[in-house]
Order: sequence, then C-alpha cells, then structure tokens
Amino acid sequence: MAVRTKAAVLAGDIGGTKTLLGLFRVEGGAPVLLREKLYATRDFKTLEEVASDFLSGAWAIDAACFGVPGPIIGGVSHATNVPWTMEERALARALGVPGARLINDLEATAYGMLQLQENEMAVLQAGDPPASRAPIAVIAAGTGLGEAGLVPLEDGRWRSIATEGGHSDFAPRGREQIELLEYLSGEFDHVSFERVLSGPGLVNIYKFLKSRGPDAEPQWLADEFAGATDAAAVISENALKGRDPRCVEALRIFVDIYGAEAANLALKFMALGGVYVGGGIAPKILATLTSGGFVRAFLAKGRLDKVLARIPVRVSLNPAAGLIGAARCAMEML
Repeated sequence: MAVRTKAAVLAGDIGGTKTLLGLFRVEGGAPVLLREKLYATRDFKTLEEVASDFLSGAWAIDAACFGVPGPIIGGVSHATNVPWTMEERALARALGVPGARLINDLEATAYGMLQLQENEMAVLQAGDPPASRAPIAVIAAGTGLGEAGLVPLEDGRWRSIATEGGHSDFAPRGREQIELLEYLSGEFDHVSFERVLSGPGLVNIYKFLKSRGPDAEPQWLADEFAGATDAAAVISENALKGRDPRCVEALRIFVDIYGAEAANLALKFMALGGVYVGGGIAPKILATLTSGGFVRAFLAKGRLDKVLARIPVRVSLNPAAGLIGAARCAMEML
C-alpha cells in the first residue's frame, strides 16, 4: 500500500491512569514524532476533549489512531478502567478527518515493536529465526496483562492480532504454583494469568508468600508499603536490591510465570519470528529477567523445547512503543 508523504497523523496510547498523545509526520514511509504530551486520563470527560487540548486548533491532521485497553467491537471501545465512551465515527467527526481508528492497546504495542531499533531492545535469547518472515508474539505485563500477535502478509505488511489472553485461566507449574492458585482461588472468583502476571499480580504473589511463611513482615518494609502508591514497585525494588527475601522470592515466581506464559503464547502463534516482551514492568526488572529464570521457564515445554530454543526473545526498552504502533496504524490509513 502506498503511503502518502507530507501528512500528519495523531496517535494515542490510552490508559485508565494516563493518556499519551503524539503528533507524527509521515516521512520515508515511517512515522516521525513531532511532539507528544502525557495527560491524566480522569482530568478529562472524553477522548475528544483531550485531543482538542493537544492539537489546540493549530495542527491539521490527516488520520488518527488510538490504542485502548480492551476489545473493540463494531468501532466502539469496550475499554477496561477507562471512564470514556470511545467510538470511531464520533472521533473522526470531532477531529475532522476521513477516518479514525480504535485498536486494542496490545495490538498497537505489537505494531510498535516493528519500529524498534536494536538499542531499544534487550536480548534474552538470540534464537535461530527462519530466513523468511514468520509470526511474532507480544506479551506485556503492566497494570494488566496484554497479549497479541503479528502475522506477515503477502504484500510485505504485517497484521496485528489482538487477544484477551491475559484473562485466560492461570496454569500453575509445580507444587508451589499450585498452592498459589489455591490461595488465589479463595480471593477471586476467576484466577486468570493477569491475577499473577501484572503489577497487582506481583502483589498477589507477595501476599501468598506472606500467608504461608512464619516470619513477620519487617517494620521498615511495612512502612514502605504504607507510604507507597505502588506496592508492586516496593516489592520489585526491594527484590532487586536483595533487601527482603520474601520480595526476592515473589519476583522469582513472577518471572518464572512470565517465561512460561510467554512460551504458551509463542506456541499458540508458532512465533518463530520472535517473542517481544513489552509493558512497563519488564524494563524495571531487566536484571532479574536476564538472570536465566525467564528463559528456563520459557524452554520448559518438554517435547517442544527445541522449537522454543529457536525463537528470539527480546525485551522492549521503549515505553512509547504503543504510541509508535498507533501512529504506524494511522499512517497506513492514508
């Protein structure tokens, strides 16, 4: 598909807490960032209102695309944790463009992975990918757990496939994780992978360990939790520093589950082209991800371990991958 140059597109990465908008110029068949701004989602009543503030009437755009958390059905967003009604036709009218698209946030992140430079990725496993293009899997733990795939098309483009795989049933491996599932089954009516593989999921793992261990939580750690807005960050930071053995153990279990579910996703897409680990958590715990536990769990699939050993596994270090992916999608609408 020919992409018109000298066009401008609006892209957005929408979340329940923060909304990142970016204005891009199409140059050389790629989106080039002109400006971006981060907003507090709940400070605005609608996405149209945020976009209007960002553009300020001074920028004319040719297309727009927004990544939102949750499924898109009939051009209408069914986003989780976002207090807005978002509908493609209404957005197009408000922005004065022929078309506006809403896509799943992991669908946008997957497109963004195609734009990453080598210095924006950390390699967990080099693998041995085929010479021709092959499907790619994308998994991203953050506030929730997102999963998507990229499938190569015959015309040279890629098609991103959104899923809600993070809400599939948590499949424990070994006695420890079975006990974790039993504990969480008493806390939730459905224990999905997101219940263990997300920021709140890391907190759930820590609480499980706390419930089964005789040692009391140290007062200094209790004080940190009391003064924090992000308990998962407290756990991961103290785990990385080795300050508390329970935090270390919680992060170890988290990484084991992350590697195993990344492999599950890779097998479902037969992602010989690679697995990309995105989301906000991975770059913050990179030292633990690269210590070997993730890859060991990734390869622990019995008869298919040799297939998985061929798959490159990389961590995205660019927090704006979702925004860049939405811009790429908007660019292809021109």
